Amino acid sequence: MNGLSEAFAHPPSRRGSDSIKWARYAARDVLPLWVADMDFSAPPAVLAALQERIGHGIFGYGEATPQVYAAVLDHLRAEYAWEVDADWLVWLPGLVTGLNVACRSVSGRVLTATPIYPPFLSAPRLSGRSLDTCSLVCAEQGWQWDWAALEASVRVESELFLLCHPHNPVGRAWQREELERLADFAERHDLIVCSDEIHCGLILEEARPHLPFASLSPAAAQRSITLMAPSKTYNLPGLACAFAVIPDAGLRRRFTAAMAGIVPHVNVLGYVACAAAYRDSADWHRQLLAVLRKNRARVENAVAALPGICMTPVEATYLAWLDVRALGLADPLRHFEAHGLGLSDGRDFAAPGWLRLNFGCTENTLDEALRRLKQAVCAA
Repeated sequence: MNGLSEAFAHPPSRRGSDSIKWARYAARDVLPLWVADMDFSAPPAVLAALQERIGHGIFGYGEATPQVYAAVLDHLRAEYAWEVDADWLVWLPGLVTGLNVACRSVSGRVLTATPIYPPFLSAPRLSGRSLDTCSLVCAEQGWQWDWAALEASVRVESELFLLCHPHNPVGRAWQREELERLADFAERHDLIVCSDEIHCGLILEEARPHLPFASLSPAAAQRSITLMAPSKTYNLPGLACAFAVIPDAGLRRRFTAAMAGIVPHVNVLGYVACAAAYRDSADWHRQLLAVLRKNRARVENAVAALPGICMTPVEATYLAWLDVRALGLADPLRHFEAHGLGLSDGRDFAAPGWLRLNFGCTENTLDEALRRLKQAVCAA
């Protein structure tokens, strides 16, 4: 077994550390598979770059260097055939910040599709904007758009559509035909599309690359705000570095004006990690995807063998979206916690009766998690 494979099998323990994920159940025998935070060490190239930067010894106010810009732009070109100008980038301390700033950049209503990552639901409210939602449809082949419901949900006052692509929590990697239909919808209703693409490096379907919404056409680009970060793919959320890609100069001015006075600078170590992740971590990334694909298969097989619980295929992310409604539990989250498994509550995603399981963990952790999953289902 080579060094990288060994790192995925035996990462450092996070028990008793500063990990929010593991601290939640520090006093209980509950495995934490809730927040979207993997248990794997960052890529070796990132660790080496951080050590070099720390060795410099000074941590004053910093800014993105030409090397960081080049790493991001080269990555977008190489991975997605997306040509982006450096001027289009707006640096952010996190993607959730970007969602909130996008909502503050408009004066009209906000629209999104549920179930959805909770900040999509809270950002409009925190920004003083009204939110409308439509539901995705859970079909046998996977989650789909309900185009009629989407049309019925838009209003004359609607100004911003929040898109999750790939979608958290349902695990869909939206395909060209779906994205083009969304682009047409946005154009007909004159909507800005803020596309959260933070999981774009975690496509689990082989030979199916991520397609940025803004890369569909010049027209789509001009009404787009694309939010990206290395944090999910390379497990760097604590380093607080993300960015928005906003091709339209007027929209970019509105976005940066909404940031003024409330959005802090990016961490100087975050810039360093971002560049090293995109520029020098391809081998690590390939091995990560192999691990996640194996873990996905194990979760899918385990769920398929249990009564009263099901899931649709996970095309992207390391998150399984579990339908436990047939178990008839009054409080699914508490029931599974009582059997030693800490998951994300579907109620937070506007989907009571569902649970989200993070399989970005070691084989040993997942073995025990699936054992506890079976125990919890059988006890329902």
